[in-house]
Amino acid sequence: MSESKATVNLANPHDLKFVSQDGHLPDAIILRKIKQGEVFLLCVDAQPVGYLRLEFLWSSMPYIALIYIQQVQRKHGYSRQLLAFVEKHLQGQGHTSLYSASQLDEPAPQAWHRHMGFVECGVINGINVGGIGEVFFRKLL
Repeated sequence: MSESKATVNLANPHDLKFVSQDGHLPDAIILRKIKQGEVFLLCVDAQPVGYLRLEFLWSSMPYIALIYIQQVQRKHGYSRQLLAFVEKHLQGQGHTSLYSASQLDEPAPQAWHRHMGFVECGVINGINVGGIGEVFFRKLL
């Protein structure tokens, strides 16, 4: 059996259905983000299996708004490949750090961030539904 080939690229408008499946944002906003180069698509054997969407804090600091990898494609190192592509892309734009966050009651996403080289840089208490806080992470590029 041959090994799967994973690629990462900027998403394009044809990828809208796949990169909007989480339902967190209206399609019009995601389409705008695609056109602005803020959505990255992960494919395995030319099939989309994951994506990452960026936001910018204070319009200047890149922040991972969402990273998604299909359940059956997890634990293969694809999130590391996706993140590395995004980091290189951001470095090319002159950015020196990348931010992200997860809810305080989500130990698995927090462990992922630490495993990927992020360090905790702050907490906002009570920001989420039910009063759950958010822990923020930063990774130097």
